[in-house]
Amino acid sequence: MKVLFYGGTRFVGKALVSRLLSKGHEIFVFTRGKLPVPKNITHLKGDRLNDEDLKKLSEHTFDLIVDSSGRKLEDTQRLLEFSGLPDFRFIYISSAGVYENTGLFPVSEESLIDLESRHIGKAKTESWLKDEGIPFTSFRPTYIYGPGNYNPIEKWFFDRITNGRSIPVPYDGQIITQLGHVSDLAEAISKSLETDKSINQIYNCSGTKAVTFKGLIETAILATGNRVNDFSLRSFDPSRLDPKARKLFPLRLTNFFTDTSKIEKDLSWEPKFDLFNGLIDSYNNDYLLANYEQFDFSSDELLFD
Repeated sequence: MKVLFYGGTRFVGKALVSRLLSKGHEIFVFTRGKLPVPKNITHLKGDRLNDEDLKKLSEHTFDLIVDSSGRKLEDTQRLLEFSGLPDFRFIYISSAGVYENTGLFPVSEESLIDLESRHIGKAKTESWLKDEGIPFTSFRPTYIYGPGNYNPIEKWFFDRITNGRSIPVPYDGQIITQLGHVSDLAEAISKSLETDKSINQIYNCSGTKAVTFKGLIETAILATGNRVNDFSLRSFDPSRLDPKARKLFPLRLTNFFTDTSKIEKDLSWEPKFDLFNGLIDSYNNDYLLANYEQFDFSSDELLFD
């Protein structure tokens, strides 16, 4: 297939480009060119906010279009205005952040949407694709981690572990969250192209198990080759913080985990990485290779003021 990526040089897009290249697809990526472009692809350099740049897309037709960087409905509408509709499918990377806070877990694809979510544009895009009759498949991951992650999720914990620091944790560390490895997300997207069951479907996509913050920290410690007993967790009260704050602590400060049974059933998919092996992969194949030398932990103390 002839595939167009909006994005494709960072994290999820990069992992999926690699996966589809291995399957023999012809890949085009539309990016601003700020990051290296993978080999064996065609780079259409441009900014998705610039109409003159987007006109480059009208010179081609595509079987598959993947939007891994759109945040608002208008983003996707403008792109499709210039590229035209794909002949086969439109793949959209949404977010489990669209769901309303709830006390009923795990969250399913039918759960209520938070109209005030910072990701509401993604939910509106999914609704528009469905209403327009555009064949699509959308993926709602929770927290994506793994090599190449530009969000400071696992790095936040690795920084403190490798420097032998006490690790801040909300309350007693029993808030529950859920992570999914980027390679597993790429494989799920790839598998969705192999079946008509996935047409016009929205899928939660993450690791199949949830984990407490305390469990996540302990797993990260073990993944770095250290012993849990050599580290202390320092409790803080998150009640005065924004529940979705990502500046002082890297994960939302409420329970957050989804039901992945739909994607497992429809796509015959299951994650390759459990949390422990996924964190080992991230630590060995990303964090250690970066050779970090400078660290700033001043924000930790703000959690305890």
